[in-house]
Amino acid sequence: MKTLSKLATAAVALTLATAAQADNPMVGGAAMFESKNIVENAVNSADHTTLVAAVKAAGLVDTLQSPGPFTVFAPVNEAFAALPDGTVDTLLKPENKEMLVKVLTAHVVAGDWSAAEIARRARNSSDGFYHFKAVSGDALSAQVKGGNVYIYDESGNAGRVTIADVDQSNGVIHVVDSVLVPK
Repeated sequence: MKTLSKLATAAVALTLATAAQADNPMVGGAAMFESKNIVENAVNSADHTTLVAAVKAAGLVDTLQSPGPFTVFAPVNEAFAALPDGTVDTLLKPENKEMLVKVLTAHVVAGDWSAAEIARRARNSSDGFYHFKAVSGDALSAQVKGGNVYIYDESGNAGRVTIADVDQSNGVIHVVDSVLVPK
């Protein structure tokens, strides 16, 4: 009887956990919970270990755990690996913290912006781009091409949103396949 009770309890817990993230996509093999903040969810994604290490090295953990809201364009590990050799190692050095903060905050926008809202604004603009500012002060642009949302940095580098609208307690994450590089 105790075994059945334990199984029933486990089933209820699994059902509640699944319901808590039912509307959120999985990221990096991990469930993403709307009740958790950006950092709490990101640390569980196998696809964002480089980003998490960079956020820690930059001292941005407390900021990204604050109430926000924030919209984060979160590059996957492969996006960091695609940077020129040595770039990530250089950015992670303590003497380059200011530069690392600049790069990371170029991926963060104040507010809770869904991919649908960003796409709507891009489609309704006169030039097909929605122009907005990152927390770093850098200009970003969004465009819809082939049904995908692309985010551009000031140099014209594009990151395609591969997983959209991962809701967090303090904003939203959009997974991107490229690192946005501030000027």
